[in-house]
Amino acid sequence: MPASVEGMPCNVILREVEGGAEVGAIDPVASMQAIENAELHTVAGQVRDLLAEAVAAV
Repeated sequence: MPASVEGMPCNVILREVEGGAEVGAIDPVASMQAIENAELHTVAGQVRDLLAEAVAAV
């Protein structure tokens, strides 16, 4: 088990709008700006790309 586990906020927002629904996600890169951890910033970029793909596919 790792000595330290860091969480990453990956909130997805689904909102009803006139004529359908709007899907969005919190940008993990922006959320992690205050944390000084280069590896976490790399993972946040990867997560952002995956979230963008998922949101675009909806």
